[in-house]
Amino acid sequence: MYTEIEVRMTPEEAHDKDAVRETLAEKLRVDKERIVHAEIIRKSIDARQRKVVLQLKIGVHLDELELKKRNFVPHYQDVSEREPVLIVGAGPAGLFAALRLIERGWRPIVLERGKCVEDRKKDLARLYRTREVDEDSNYGFGEGGAGTFSDGKLFTRSKKRGNVERILEILVYHGAAENILIDAHPHIGTDKLPRVIGNIRRTIERFGGEVRFNSRVTDLLIWGGEVQGVRIGREELMARHVILATGHSARDVYRMLHRHSVLILPKEFAVGLRLEHPQELIDRIQYHNPGGRGDFLPAAEYSFVTNVEGRGVYSFCMCPGGVVVPACTGPRQQVVNGMSSSGRNTRWANSAIVTSIGEQELRMAGCDGLFAGMEFQESLEREAWVQGGGGLYAPAQRLPHFLSGHLSERFPSCSYKPGIRSTIFRDWLPDFLYRRLSSGLRLMGRKADGFLSEDAVLLGVEARTSSPVRIPRGAERLAHPEIAGLYPCGEGAGYAGGIVSAAMDGEKCAESVV
Repeated sequence: MYTEIEVRMTPEEAHDKDAVRETLAEKLRVDKERIVHAEIIRKSIDARQRKVVLQLKIGVHLDELELKKRNFVPHYQDVSEREPVLIVGAGPAGLFAALRLIERGWRPIVLERGKCVEDRKKDLARLYRTREVDEDSNYGFGEGGAGTFSDGKLFTRSKKRGNVERILEILVYHGAAENILIDAHPHIGTDKLPRVIGNIRRTIERFGGEVRFNSRVTDLLIWGGEVQGVRIGREELMARHVILATGHSARDVYRMLHRHSVLILPKEFAVGLRLEHPQELIDRIQYHNPGGRGDFLPAAEYSFVTNVEGRGVYSFCMCPGGVVVPACTGPRQQVVNGMSSSGRNTRWANSAIVTSIGEQELRMAGCDGLFAGMEFQESLEREAWVQGGGGLYAPAQRLPHFLSGHLSERFPSCSYKPGIRSTIFRDWLPDFLYRRLSSGLRLMGRKADGFLSEDAVLLGVEARTSSPVRIPRGAERLAHPEIAGLYPCGEGAGYAGGIVSAAMDGEKCAESVV
């Protein structure tokens, strides 16, 4: 017999197989000898109280082992002779759109401005050596999109947008560890996600689709209110359907659409700074233990949300056991992001601390018009580049000095490899941005004793959290309302906020094409 049961146990108890069997037998009121196998189906950490416990959902086999068949099996088919659909961008939205089209009998042709993950790794290594950014192959552009080399977190609150479990199952099918099906906050890691992304590419090619690299789309071919294809340099590719899944950093695409008078709308977004602490400190705070996390708990995460002046100030993209990386996609830009490997085993924890930006804030900053948000992002990135002294150096300030407005003369150990340069953020950030971030951080410090540590460092700037514009589409059929056959998709179109939500949106756009 097979049954499922929820239990709460300390990390030490959960690590002890005999203790787990004892607890399960007691809960089920059976002799423990009847339990022939137990498997964790879902796991989360409850650290709200002084005593940290694990909330576990466990599948229990009594008397005999019942083989459970996996419900999900992808049904890919040969589409080599089917009608093509052009997909611009090989991030999660584009790749999952391609996989879904193959299941439904259409031939995807994925056009990626950057390189495959194998070559992209080499360009990232060269980035640190030369401090020069390849504008088409970097932490933002290339196969797999920004998430491939900036953490690979799979947690999403967008469960109403699609089938989260299906997305995770597809990732497992392509080589991700099965624990992403169990953990409440699943994470693949930047050391393992590139292999998964490469496997997805090989699936697309094996079933007759195509993935083209170094293929920056420079123009859309539009005639009579209908999309006809795309232009890559001097080459034209024709198709009745184009899925536009370019990601939120492809600013040239927004400007190209505007030249065609394609309807684009401004939307709110968020900007701020990246905050780094020693991981040991975050462990002590979050697990309420002076000794840290001990032997049985993972590197602790945190999530803070507060309100300042009627606007949200919150942590975003928290990376326990991670590092801060340069996320610029062009010259004279200074942008930071965070990432973690699967082991989450560095000495540092980092998170973006950001605040919402809308029309009112943009006017205060002297930015106006359709691309006001994009211009605001660009101005912050240019100033951060100046303040860092160029060469990928990040302007930085100790957290207490950020709050007091003093220059930091020395810094603790920092994970950001290109290096940091001392700045006073208050002197050059827009006043409303500095004021909200500082107020929000003080509120976070009241909630978590020790958070406002001398060993915490703020680095600038975190400006690529989401797209500052939305490319509209219909509510049911997801084509652009004015351009037939054009399907705005994923983060770049303003409809997603991470790997899983972008992947779900890619599938939805593929279904709309069908």
